[in-house]
Amino acid sequence: MKIEELDPTDPVARRAWHDALERAVRADRPYALTTTLEAFEVLATSPGRHADRTWWQAVVDGEVVGTAELELPLTENTDLGWAEVAVLPAHRRDGVGRALWNEVVARARAAGRRRIGGEVTTDLAVPGAGLGFAAAVGAVEKHHEDHLLAELPVAEVPLHEAYDVVAWRGRCPDEHRAAYVAMRNQMNLDVPTGDLDVEATVLDDERLATSEERLMRAYDLRVAAARRRSDGVFGGYSLLFVPHGADYGWQDDTLVMPAHRGHRLGGALKAVNYAGLPDEVGVVHTWTAPTNTAMHRTNTALGFRVVERMVEVEVPM
Repeated sequence: MKIEELDPTDPVARRAWHDALERAVRADRPYALTTTLEAFEVLATSPGRHADRTWWQAVVDGEVVGTAELELPLTENTDLGWAEVAVLPAHRRDGVGRALWNEVVARARAAGRRRIGGEVTTDLAVPGAGLGFAAAVGAVEKHHEDHLLAELPVAEVPLHEAYDVVAWRGRCPDEHRAAYVAMRNQMNLDVPTGDLDVEATVLDDERLATSEERLMRAYDLRVAAARRRSDGVFGGYSLLFVPHGADYGWQDDTLVMPAHRGHRLGGALKAVNYAGLPDEVGVVHTWTAPTNTAMHRTNTALGFRVVERMVEVEVPM
């Protein structure tokens, strides 16, 4: 077995790495959602300013049998790294995951990081190997989320009469950007994180624009926002990603600002985004903390059901 750092300039190597990741993750998770090849290509070939990423692969007889990724935030959370390790089933318990993990730890320590965080997701019926591996490397569980799935179309949710919908795809229009940035930053403060000690991401117009430009290369970005008719104040938004050419979407943020809650705006905004999807998109994925009872009720009313459990873990170094 050889452990190699991925050459992000090599398109053949990038595809082989991504293919191994897909096969490893989907082996025991029928509802798994991974980064598409197109999205991975953006990450690998055009590094962003706010995070440094490195990838490794384990190679046996010329085949990539395991993958690892390390993300080092450069703006917030500069004491932390985020990592993912995946190994093909036939090569588990052979030391492949541990060898990849050692590379991740060495690089994180060299960058001055004191802890490494990650996500372990398991199917409801098949526990899989992820949690066992995480425990073996000293991971501590910090936060839990449910992975939910809804078949389209979802139930209709009428928009409260005091609001109208402002929707866009891709880049947020200039006239709405200040309100959108404010809502995004509120979302980053409000999102449940359990026992994770993390700094919230702070967006400004420049950082939002950079994010939008990169994301649009791999996704159809759809935003529906609620605007109060009486004064034009925005009360909430819902952000949906549809990978180019995919038959699914994944629900990212949905936020209702504190002063606008109680009007079922979150469900209505999600329903607006889903109603506009092309016919080939048949399902939507989302993640919600079990403690977020309000959003769980909203999702259940739309037709979402829990299909996996996700555990956020942290390894001190």
